[in-house]
Amino acid sequence: MRFQIIKDVIQLLEQFETDNNEIKAYSDDIEGFKSWISDQKRQDENVHPEEPYWEGKEHGRSPESVINTLLVHLNRYAKTYSKSAIADSDFATQEDFIYLINLKALGAMTKMELIKKNIQDKPVGMLIINRLINQGWVEQKDSDADKRTKVISITTEGLAALDQQMDRIRKATHIVTGDLTYSEKMSLIRILDKLERFHHPIFSENINSKSLIDEVYKEYPFQKN
Repeated sequence: MRFQIIKDVIQLLEQFETDNNEIKAYSDDIEGFKSWISDQKRQDENVHPEEPYWEGKEHGRSPESVINTLLVHLNRYAKTYSKSAIADSDFATQEDFIYLINLKALGAMTKMELIKKNIQDKPVGMLIINRLINQGWVEQKDSDADKRTKVISITTEGLAALDQQMDRIRKATHIVTGDLTYSEKMSLIRILDKLERFHHPIFSENINSKSLIDEVYKEYPFQKN
């Protein structure tokens, strides 16, 4: 057993020396050797990732089905925590404080810009904005660029209402990310951002619901298994 390990290590050292002579990416010492081994393992995991088990896999359930179900479930869990975050407050829905957070972070914008920022239909978005106006949390005025367009911004009262709930809102967002490590959070951000960059242009086209799936399946490049 010990001799086999020695042989394996010698073979690894020989491979390291060969690779490093070609690219000179590592120091020619034990630290360079350790870094090379770590990179080889990472590359192998990326090329041959361990396939997880999921419910129904043995009966042919696809990974796409699982991903869709998990995203729906996570959205429902997040909404549950959001409801708790605004319990006993003047906020009617989680969208109310999300709209205010966007206005606070990004500044004044048109109603449609805010609605699109939150990936919602115009009728639903207008109801939320009107509710915030009635609460005195946002105000609207004519745009300097186009008098026909209204620009909305968060008011002092809106900032105060948001600040009053921010501690519970932050706690809710921390709970949603569960026990993920920092590295896992960064990986998840990269994956979800990739999906966001795929879907946002499609959403922005306002394709009719009846033909949406057919249009996307025909026009957009993605893996069709």
